Amino acid sequence: MSATQYTKQHEWLKVEDGGLVTVGITEFAQDHLGDLVYVQLPDVGRELKKGEEVVVIESVKTASEILMPAAGIVTEVNESLIEEPGRVNEDPLGDGWFFRFQLRDPLELADLMDGDAYKAFVAGLG
Repeated sequence: MSATQYTKQHEWLKVEDGGLVTVGITEFAQDHLGDLVYVQLPDVGRELKKGEEVVVIESVKTASEILMPAAGIVTEVNESLIEEPGRVNEDPLGDGWFFRFQLRDPLELADLMDGDAYKAFVAGLG
């Protein structure tokens, strides 16, 4: 079983039983970034603390980064994004995921939103 949760920085996290977390950006985020032209992914095996820069994204409009949502070790990256960063624009909630990591402390995810709370958050940005 897994649950998708969201950050205020417009990232989604799919948390699997056992603490494996997949990270991507939301439809809202990819829409505001525009067409992605470059993605710098972390190294597999890299251990990161909550709040550390983990992914760099460049689009036709701007550069941005994804910060580590919780402490953990990167277990997998979506290498297809290196050659095809546009996959994020085409399918941000599916094939456009960025990386997976093994979560150290589930309590670090306590401030995440569920789908309904995220929709309300985005609507409030109006």
